[in-house]
Amino acid sequence: MAKAQIGVIGGSGLYKMPGLEKAREVRITTPFGKPSDAYTVGTLEGRQVAFLARHGRGHVISPTEINFRANIYGFKKLGVERILSVSAVGSLREDYHPTDMAVPTQFVDRTRQRISTFFGGGLVAHVGFDTPVCPTVVDALAEACAAINVPFHQGGTYLCMEGPAFSTKAESNLYRSWGMDIIGMTSLQEAKLAREAEICYAVLAMVTDYDCWHPDHDAVTVAQVLDYLSRNVENSQEIVRRAVRSLPEARNCPCVSALAHAIITDRKKIPAATKKKLALLVGKYLK
Repeated sequence: MAKAQIGVIGGSGLYKMPGLEKAREVRITTPFGKPSDAYTVGTLEGRQVAFLARHGRGHVISPTEINFRANIYGFKKLGVERILSVSAVGSLREDYHPTDMAVPTQFVDRTRQRISTFFGGGLVAHVGFDTPVCPTVVDALAEACAAINVPFHQGGTYLCMEGPAFSTKAESNLYRSWGMDIIGMTSLQEAKLAREAEICYAVLAMVTDYDCWHPDHDAVTVAQVLDYLSRNVENSQEIVRRAVRSLPEARNCPCVSALAHAIITDRKKIPAATKKKLALLVGKYLK
């Protein structure tokens, strides 16, 4: 099977990764079902990279329908150690303008219908999630934004909503009152599962609209989102390329050993089927 060091998740508008050399498609089976699409594995900026379209090519999978576990497990199976995720978001702040980029460092979960852990079935693990993204990947994305002079915001909080409908005005204003900065529908589950898989993760958030709270802007529409997305996609591709190039080879962050002290189940009580299912993730800790 092909191997990769770095994973790239393309969100709305980003369904392929230009510049990926010697690329080939790899379809992966997982204990959690099928990933969103085939992974495209190749060389980008001298690094082995695997690209996955989060919603599938042609945007055929809604946020709630995404098989997040299969997607992250597939990256792990390919050997990926870091994931750069690209996601379209709405702005909940006056100073986060459409076509700006954001690299959030916190999340708030407002989803209701999603599975966001690999664990269960007789194996309980509680990973630390106070710092939900990898500082190394955050810095690489922020430095890449600065290098191409794209307006960006490092830090802040991404509120993850269920969707697929956009917010009501009441919800949008509530989230603003909480101090949220951006709103999207996908990145929270990816971040949690990447942490459980001991993969470094951060998201490049492309601001496409003001949600529906702004009095001087109409309610968000798909047409508006697509218009701003088309302006953002080229920048996001260049940012990802530069970030891939600048990431250090070695990992010295806590993400590497996130499960070291997370498993609390008595090893003798873990069912054999669960051990087999999760061997890729926890095998080294159950020897």
